[in-house]
Amino acid sequence: MFEEETCITVTFDAFLEGKILSALFKNHPYEEVAYEVITLDNQNQHVGMGMIGELPSKMNEKDFLIFVKETFKTGCVRHSELLGKPIKKVAVLGGSGSFAIKNALRAGADAYISADFKYHEFFKAEKNILLTDVGHYESEQFTKNLLVDYLNKKFSTFAIILSEKSTNPIYYI
Repeated sequence: MFEEETCITVTFDAFLEGKILSALFKNHPYEEVAYEVITLDNQNQHVGMGMIGELPSKMNEKDFLIFVKETFKTGCVRHSELLGKPIKKVAVLGGSGSFAIKNALRAGADAYISADFKYHEFFKAEKNILLTDVGHYESEQFTKNLLVDYLNKKFSTFAIILSEKSTNPIYYI
């Protein structure tokens, strides 16, 4: 028996691979399926950690750093070299965010707010972006409020209590 072959190309998110292969095996006209899965290394620009946005108006770097220090309620803000450029587009990632410095640069951010940058990682700014390290706890402190709001909307009859206790093990003098 001869069966005409058809090549089908599908691009899909990695988490769907099992479902897609299952559908292929179930619907293929004969026992042995010839298939190949090739991963794409390009980034999906619409999925990831962190956020990017724009300030209502441009700020000079020193005013921006003071604004960040006050907003994140931190004892200090470590930052890369000041570039003399206004800040408008800002990338933010809570927690240890050094792995995403390239993403912030690629997105065209003027500043990147995160935490736990090591000494040599500040060189990755490459005179193109203002890296700001506000501290690990400080960069994540608002997450609990977002989670409580989300859970309250999803489970309106579920009692949720937001702790007011600080679990930050780091203190500043």
